[in-house]
Amino acid sequence: MSGFVEKPEPVEVPGLVHVHTGKVRDLYRDENGDLVMVATDRMSAYDWVLPTEIPDKGRILTQLSLWWFDRLTDLVPHHVLSAEPPAGAPADWAGRTLVCRALDMVPVECVARGYLTGSGLAEYEQTRTVCGLALPEGLVDGSELPSPIFTPATKAAVGEHDENVSYEEVARQVSAETAAQLRQTTLAVYGRARDIARDRGIILADTKFEFGFAGEELVLADEVLTPDSSRFWPADEWRPGRPQASFDKQFVRDWLSSPASGWDRNGELPPPELPQDIVERTRAKYVEAYERLTGMSWG
Repeated sequence: MSGFVEKPEPVEVPGLVHVHTGKVRDLYRDENGDLVMVATDRMSAYDWVLPTEIPDKGRILTQLSLWWFDRLTDLVPHHVLSAEPPAGAPADWAGRTLVCRALDMVPVECVARGYLTGSGLAEYEQTRTVCGLALPEGLVDGSELPSPIFTPATKAAVGEHDENVSYEEVARQVSAETAAQLRQTTLAVYGRARDIARDRGIILADTKFEFGFAGEELVLADEVLTPDSSRFWPADEWRPGRPQASFDKQFVRDWLSSPASGWDRNGELPPPELPQDIVERTRAKYVEAYERLTGMSWG
């Protein structure tokens, strides 16, 4: 069992129709048919949406995504039409709302990996492959790959795992032409972002993108290159052969899996509230990622 500890009720806003409540985003449709995406402060871990929020998280992710979109438009267009909340929206939506083009979404998580860790490492240790791609012997947790690889995954519902799939399976699902376009664009965007992050002392280990089509045009959607969709590591602390320090929710994962939480992640009970110090340290990591990448002060 997993999912929401307590699923929130959608906010009612004149002129908007609620479409979907995701792990961390609420989605509405306006009278023009455009999508209104609101990034909440919800936190997910181990396939649960936790009962404790991280203050400012939604705003940080939204503003960081906008910063990245501006730096990628020559590679791929994005879905954002406006960052202004619709008329009548709650004051809390400011800074966390994107009005976006409605797209025909591709049912694939487009993952780029430049370093070996996470589910890729687990597969490599069993088969010396990731998503069917053969890799050299001798790689360890945190190893840089000879070149970045495209390792797609299926998109899962709330409370379920994304599953890595082969490139051939993606081609079967969406056509060979679309699969090739997804791979090329994913790796091009990853390469641009990796170089930008590296200049700021940060390793972009891996990241996932979502794409949709506006007619024949491939468009970058959802959030992009945030600590929720990417693994960012401080370059000066990178040491292959062990888990890396990261700019994400690792404090939350570590606490939930520790005896201090009293929670069995393999059991039936939902996770508990997070302690205040874990909330504060996690928020600080999100702020640090934003400030180091953008060079701007948060708040």
